[in-house]
Amino acid sequence: MTKLSVNINKIATLRNSRGGNNPDLIQTAKDIERFGADGITVHPRPDERHIRYDDVFELKKIITTEFNIEGNPKEQKFVDLVLENKPTQVTLVPDVSGQLTSDHGWDTVKHKDYLAEMITIFHKERIRVSLFVDPDIKMVKGAKETGTDRIELYTEGYASQSMVNGQWSIVKSKDAIEPYITAAKKANELGLGINAGHDLDLQNLKYFSHNIPGLLEVSIGHALICDAIYLGLENAVQLYKRQLI
Repeated sequence: MTKLSVNINKIATLRNSRGGNNPDLIQTAKDIERFGADGITVHPRPDERHIRYDDVFELKKIITTEFNIEGNPKEQKFVDLVLENKPTQVTLVPDVSGQLTSDHGWDTVKHKDYLAEMITIFHKERIRVSLFVDPDIKMVKGAKETGTDRIELYTEGYASQSMVNGQWSIVKSKDAIEPYITAAKKANELGLGINAGHDLDLQNLKYFSHNIPGLLEVSIGHALICDAIYLGLENAVQLYKRQLI
């Protein structure tokens, strides 16, 4: 079954908005694991507007499932953070400075040598590496050349193209998912593990997970935390898990 890693950036955003420690990020991470999540994801950014670098050290002490740290390896501070904490997985994302949210994957052909160099650094510490990529066979092939263990398919295109008047449409989804199926098949052929994330939610997740061959893990934060406001955090985690069965 595909694993669910919950991105807790939005919990940190809420905490930071008032100062103090409410909600308690560390306790929330423990609870999310207890509620059934298979992992915890964080994406610290240089301005620390949500996850702070200090948070990562505290989370490392308590996480008992998989720990996934996302970020741009061009920031030395990020590289140092990963190497000091040795998470289960590091997901390399080509964000630019000040970017609101991730909105594109790596050009794995153009940046092959650089990515290969960074992946070697993480592999020396036995950290699994995933590269954030668009659903493009050329980029999947390029990812293989870097030596990465996995790719994370950037799913915003699938999510946005599956909607009609604010509602998920299976008709639209059939077209929207095709590039992802093709990319996943190529990844499987090349021996790359497949993760996915960005704008996956309770409307579109089941169809995506059931149609992507070899999907190992999804990372979901914003939508799940938004749903938790209405449904409760434990219920939201369980509902997302059910979409992956």
